[in-house]
Amino acid sequence: MDKLELKALAKINLGLDVLGRRENGYHDVRMVMQTIYLYDDVILEKTKEPGIHLETNLPYLPVDENNIAYKAARILMDEFDIQTGMNIRLRKFIPVSAGMAGGSTNAAAVLFGMNRMFDLQLSEQQLKDRGVKLGADVPYCIMRGTVLAEGIGEILTPLSPMPKCYVLIAKPGISVSTKTVYEKFDALTEVPHPDIDGLIQGLDVGDLQRVAASMGNVLEGVTIGEYPVIEEIKNVMKQEGALNAMMSGSGPTVFGIFADRRTAKKACYAIREKKLARQIYLTNIHNTRRR
Repeated sequence: MDKLELKALAKINLGLDVLGRRENGYHDVRMVMQTIYLYDDVILEKTKEPGIHLETNLPYLPVDENNIAYKAARILMDEFDIQTGMNIRLRKFIPVSAGMAGGSTNAAAVLFGMNRMFDLQLSEQQLKDRGVKLGADVPYCIMRGTVLAEGIGEILTPLSPMPKCYVLIAKPGISVSTKTVYEKFDALTEVPHPDIDGLIQGLDVGDLQRVAASMGNVLEGVTIGEYPVIEEIKNVMKQEGALNAMMSGSGPTVFGIFADRRTAKKACYAIREKKLARQIYLTNIHNTRRR
């Protein structure tokens, strides 16, 4: 296999709780992660020229060892002494620096794809063990689906699938530093914790209303304080019929859960009219695990 084209899917956090900070700077979390059908194209191709060559449609992204997809390729090439060159093309559609694991899912696709291309015979768990060295979200992006993530995000437990629904994504024209958000969160003395257990129970019985009602993100208090437009987008989505709306990850992307497509499209038009977001996508959930 000399060439492979993959879809690197984005994620949203249906629930995100932070339990504490470790001495090494990582945070213990309890999150419910969900893959959605919004993706980057990742095209891998073997080359005769040795080394890694990475290109992307976004000129401001690094194309060297500062890109997590490049690092993913380097890990496997060094470990397995792969002499063949690797060309990586990223066609980015997932919003960047947006709390949707855009970089992590690219890295996961590279690990998964190279494992197949070079017949490395690494198991899913072995891929996840390598992925966590790149970033806390990479193991989940290898796994995909509806998942409870604990530890720093590397302890993954499959959950009952998210009921069918429509997801409206809106990213305002700002970018957020995950590191800065967590630093400010650490300075807080009191935080309202989301109902992760209630969310899981809603998934277990396939109750979309209960899932939506239990959604929560403990980091919203930090990011919304800095960027009130996030709250504005949430409010518009709810006013237009979202079962609930929430910031994903450390932000600034907001997603709304809708029971039907017509209502979701109305909310999409409302956000466009108010010019609250630079990138808007209407999509649905994706519950299929990697094969």
